[in-house]
Amino acid sequence: MSAESRPNVSYTSVPTNEPSRSRNCCTYLLVGTIIILLICGAIGYFLLRHERRKETIHTQTITIGDDTKDLCITPECIQAAHSLLESIDETVDPCENFYQFSCGKWIKNAKIPAENSKLNSLSQMKTNLQNALVDLLSSSPINERTEPKAIINARRWYNSCINESAIEEEGVDVILSFINKELGGWPILLGDKWDESTFDPYRVILTLSQYNHFMPYRVETTIDFKNSSLRSITIKPSIDLTVNLISAVVDLGKTETYLTIFQNFAAALTKDSSTITIDTIGVLKLEMRILLAYLKSKILSLNIVLRKSILNLALANFLGHDFINYVESLYRSANVYLMDTDIATVIFPEIIHDITSIFEEETPRTVQNFLIWHFMLNQAWKMPKKFRNLEQQYRRLFDMISEEKARSVRCAEYLGETMGAVISMAYTNKYFDKDSRKEVLPKVMVSNIRDVFINMVNRSTWMDSHSKTWTIKKVQDIKSKVGYPDYFENAYMIRLEKQYADYNFNSSLMLNALKLIQLNSKNSLRTLRDPVDKDEWLTTLPTTLTAIYHILLNDITIPAAFLQKPLFNKNLPKHLIGIGFIIGHEMVHGFDDDARRYDMHGNEFSLWTNRTIEAFHELKQCIVDQYNSYTLAQVNQQVKGEHTKNENLADIVGLKLAFYAYRKWAQSHRDVDKKLPGLTKYSAEQIFFLSFGNTWCEKMSNAAAESYLIADLHSPPEFRVIGSTSNFVEFDQAFDCKPSQRNSRVDKCNVW
Repeated sequence: MSAESRPNVSYTSVPTNEPSRSRNCCTYLLVGTIIILLICGAIGYFLLRHERRKETIHTQTITIGDDTKDLCITPECIQAAHSLLESIDETVDPCENFYQFSCGKWIKNAKIPAENSKLNSLSQMKTNLQNALVDLLSSSPINERTEPKAIINARRWYNSCINESAIEEEGVDVILSFINKELGGWPILLGDKWDESTFDPYRVILTLSQYNHFMPYRVETTIDFKNSSLRSITIKPSIDLTVNLISAVVDLGKTETYLTIFQNFAAALTKDSSTITIDTIGVLKLEMRILLAYLKSKILSLNIVLRKSILNLALANFLGHDFINYVESLYRSANVYLMDTDIATVIFPEIIHDITSIFEEETPRTVQNFLIWHFMLNQAWKMPKKFRNLEQQYRRLFDMISEEKARSVRCAEYLGETMGAVISMAYTNKYFDKDSRKEVLPKVMVSNIRDVFINMVNRSTWMDSHSKTWTIKKVQDIKSKVGYPDYFENAYMIRLEKQYADYNFNSSLMLNALKLIQLNSKNSLRTLRDPVDKDEWLTTLPTTLTAIYHILLNDITIPAAFLQKPLFNKNLPKHLIGIGFIIGHEMVHGFDDDARRYDMHGNEFSLWTNRTIEAFHELKQCIVDQYNSYTLAQVNQQVKGEHTKNENLADIVGLKLAFYAYRKWAQSHRDVDKKLPGLTKYSAEQIFFLSFGNTWCEKMSNAAAESYLIADLHSPPEFRVIGSTSNFVEFDQAFDCKPSQRNSRVDKCNVW
């Protein structure tokens, strides 16, 4: 998924970068006035006035007395109430369409920003993070002598990235020199002068891999899926290419535009355009062959995973002798020498085998053009403006955006990914409210939700005792990583200074860029010999806008960047805190079709008996059928229930876990959660569901909606809300819904 997608709650990630929605002018001024007067001290009178006006506008029959003891009148509550009031469409019956009820007014008023293809109610989280990263990297250090060198060098890289005049002045000499000296030249630029006699595809792929560019397959160090206490090598196809090409195959107009972008890019780098047309068409044909190989294996599910020692993988010769040499050479470049006993896991080996065969059948010229073209696409945003414009056209074509995000934001986000540990530590030190971390530690929300889940497992009738026992053991052992690693609070910067000692940069962006990705590649490969520390944040950074359940670690990670409004604010009533649903959703992922095959230690192990698995499949089929029945009216296309089943299950059960955990908390904390101004006619439980529905308000372009249905593992937001609430009896009771109404299924899909 592209960097412009919404914040995610699953294995893969999703951020947004849209600005906050427009607000009703009168309401905005009123709320602003109240906040100012609160600061001045005239709280009571003006809040009562605000409450009366809101009730007049939104709830005709309710009158408010002079007693505000049951109202939450903090600035946070006023802002939260304002957001809900600007979102709810009370002309819609919540029992018929709870999504439209929760989001109708918001959707009507929302305007998708030009630099993106969608806007959602969590967009401000992304904007806040972007602003913080830009501020962090553009601010002058308080004391240069005490500023960590890693931060100084990150700022130096950032400054070279935003200095567009220097980028223009430098031109393309650095990148072309690299291509000619390290990669053997780009045939499309050299015309008939390119010499193919010395071409070795694996040498080129090896060099590109050393610069962290993996095409058409990726090699990386990961935790071994059979034994989570060990590291192993994972080899898999690169799907970046195939995702884009699927849409190009469907739309021939996109194919023509793609070729034009490719041709214009090459023409801007050479005076010899004699072979550009034939070369670009040759690359396109090669890409289509790779796409067909990928689709064939996906459709037929051919040998999805192959796990062998390096020796046995070489002896099997399934991937070819040259491929094994490539893997060994790649690790050797990072001073890691593979042993015969090292384990390699190959994902979709049939695809890799087919790609290897395709490369052997294609001309050296076409393969070289293909490899360098995709490398150049990744570097184009660091090149002069005419190349950035072409890269922007490419992203607009496939990512469905219309304008580039601010240069400062793109540079800051890139550093947040490539120097993640340094940037994350600086971010949490400067911007993160560390008290927020305490609110969602295991002893509080995670612990409560875990207890609810165990109770639901015990009460289930489709699981036998053996399956229940192992499920409960795994639930009890789920760990939580909240905000940032514990070791951030110790002398971790000393370790980072050592880790980033070679990350010294100058004023040349392209030289800095090549150095950064080369160092990152080496450091990643070197971890093969490191012990697995399950307390370490191995896959997610605190600056990630994604909550993740990690199968091999059996833990839930909730990064610092995710612990912000509207999902979390420690000063809000608990029924408004959406992070509970996120925790529940991720916890359920520990028992979906993928994760139920792993035990509490992250090792491959069947938790359930065959009888329980069969019962699970029957119950899950109800969910598949339910979501298959949904059609996204915007593009008149059906939701893919089978494709989205794991996420749908996590949504349905995650909502129940969060609700029951909240109800349990509320029963022991009576009168703690106060009502919101303007929303007093709604009960606490109704506000809980409204907050959930409001979390998923989203507006998409038609192209984004079509892409969502093709590629996203989640159902469209509308059906995440309707699908979850329509299966929940407590939702029916909260809103007095009758079975057979659209948002209240007669035959509810209940797993837990």
